[in-house]
Amino acid sequence: MTPDASGRDQPNSDRGTKAMQTLGGVLARVGRPGRGRPIAPGSIPSMRVEGDAGVIVSDVTNDSRSVRAGSMFCCVRGERFDGHDFAREAVQSGAVALLVDHSLPELEVPQIIATDTRAAVGHLAAAFHDHPSSSVEVVGVTGTNGKTTTSHMLGAILEHAGRRTTVLGTLSGARTTPEAPELQRTLAIERDAGTHTVVMEVSSHALALQRVAGMHFAATIFTNLGHDHLDFHRTHDAYFAAKASLFTLDYTSRAIINRDDVYGRKIAEQTDVPVTPFGSDDADDVIRVVGGSSFSWRGTRIHCTVGGDFNVLNALAAATTAAELGIPPEHIAAGLATMQQIPGRFEVVPHDGNFAVVVDYAHTPEALRNVLNSARDLLDAEAGAKVTVVFGCGGDRDPSKRAEMGAAACVADRIIVTSDNPRNESPEAIVAAIVTGIPDSHHGRLVVEIDRRRAIEIACSTAGAGDVVVIAGRGHEATQTIAGVEVPFGDADVARQILGAGQ
Repeated sequence: MTPDASGRDQPNSDRGTKAMQTLGGVLARVGRPGRGRPIAPGSIPSMRVEGDAGVIVSDVTNDSRSVRAGSMFCCVRGERFDGHDFAREAVQSGAVALLVDHSLPELEVPQIIATDTRAAVGHLAAAFHDHPSSSVEVVGVTGTNGKTTTSHMLGAILEHAGRRTTVLGTLSGARTTPEAPELQRTLAIERDAGTHTVVMEVSSHALALQRVAGMHFAATIFTNLGHDHLDFHRTHDAYFAAKASLFTLDYTSRAIINRDDVYGRKIAEQTDVPVTPFGSDDADDVIRVVGGSSFSWRGTRIHCTVGGDFNVLNALAAATTAAELGIPPEHIAAGLATMQQIPGRFEVVPHDGNFAVVVDYAHTPEALRNVLNSARDLLDAEAGAKVTVVFGCGGDRDPSKRAEMGAAACVADRIIVTSDNPRNESPEAIVAAIVTGIPDSHHGRLVVEIDRRRAIEIACSTAGAGDVVVIAGRGHEATQTIAGVEVPFGDADVARQILGAGQ
């Protein structure tokens, strides 16, 4: 079917759904979980039924391609498509009801007319699935950097403590935060499978587009705010406002907030939600190695298997949240000490050479600066060891940060600018924009190599004893998109091939 305003949801699953419900029954349960905390009335748009409220609904979707017999199709307006344009197609495919923002009298099916369909779809999906976030403990993690790492750290702690836990986010699906129908369906499946806690990344897009409308979080975590997604939000204030909206009584019961971040302090000052802060001064006697770190926290020695000084702060976010959820310190320490490597998050590529290779998802100026400073902390400066960075910027994404990425790369001793995911843009043009942020005084240590594989080869072949090579920007991604075509390319895999590691 033709894509609609919702983008690319996955096909529906029959698991976790109620097979037979009336349209009026679904609407009656909006904002009324039956148990747990009710949804704040101010967050629910006005809705009314026009037509037969007794029609039986078997699913809720806002993707016209996933409509099946019995579906309620939600017409959502997006940047490129308007779901109302696909309403007739949805009815022909079996939709028995519609969610619209104005009556469509030419279509003879019952319609819920809402003042805001984008918000309404989340509330209706939550009601259809019997409000799964009221019976599953859900923790939301937001921030520019660190969402994935913090989520997986907390997941590892909770699992070690015996709580069946699922982590949703960048590594689990096409979107960091799924569209509301897919999200509520997934939470219902987790509830029905006996999952105790879902830890999920909550993106600024999801908040601005109300994908988490109708949800209640047991706790929400704020990591930091930097420069990203201004192609979508337009202004930094709008970006901040989207993130801050998660820390309201409409969504959450408690907030765990990074007090080191100026925007974290701002959220803590303005929220009515109880706040538990965390910060770098919570960690004492920090010891750093390439493959992790250790530090003392609340009288407990913590050994973390994820490297990078910035990941100490992510570990503190996870530990603080776990403590708020009632997890004892010994389980917190054991969970962090035994967790698996997170793909593309300060991922060390093992090999037989005398230098280190690290792959990291850092794709914002702040993240790149942090990962390079962490790499520098590992050097033996007296031995003349150096940090080399290989990075680029994605195409069809916020171009305003490209020069800032170039400036951030100057923390490294050697800079290799290359292609990232150019998508539909010219790789040469993206690289040229990055280079404008690198001062002339640094051009003596700058190499431009558009071919990413060749750039990684150059970095590895010229690395000296004790050096650290950082391959940044793509992290876990397994494909590179060039001129709209996806080709297999994983940074860690390519590095292993070049180094002859794991072959």
